[in-house]
Amino acid sequence: MSTISELSAKAVASLKAKGLHCTFAESLTGGLIAATLVNTSGASEVFEGSLVSYCDKVKHEKLGVDEETLATKSAVSYECAMQMAKGALGKFDADVAISATGYAGPGGGTPEDPAGTFYLGFADKNGNDSIRYHIEGTRSEVRDYAVEMALSLLIERVESL
Repeated sequence: MSTISELSAKAVASLKAKGLHCTFAESLTGGLIAATLVNTSGASEVFEGSLVSYCDKVKHEKLGVDEETLATKSAVSYECAMQMAKGALGKFDADVAISATGYAGPGGGTPEDPAGTFYLGFADKNGNDSIRYHIEGTRSEVRDYAVEMALSLLIERVESL
């Protein structure tokens, strides 16, 4: 079993053990977090759904990300990731939400947040926050790493509830 499969299985088992449900708001990963989770048997018992919000308009209209955040901080920011997770939690009947936004590369990015930088947000009853990550690699490697980190964050958040 690969690391990603193990993380997915652990996430599903943790959610089941606590009787909790999760959701995702994905930009950078384009649905890969959700697709990875549903590769695990039993995911239907704990996964509510996911929203892929690749463009800023969808982030604003469907997830409630502030237009000011998008204009001044950008869609790849600590604030945007937090707001995406909070918005997803409000859209689905879930206990924990994880969001992913970033620059997969090879282009894009800024001097502060170059290609390979991404933010994962989370929202649950204990709060809402986000974490910045950076990895050097191909577009696929960045996205795959983001999925690994998202599942790890999901497990951490579930275990804290």
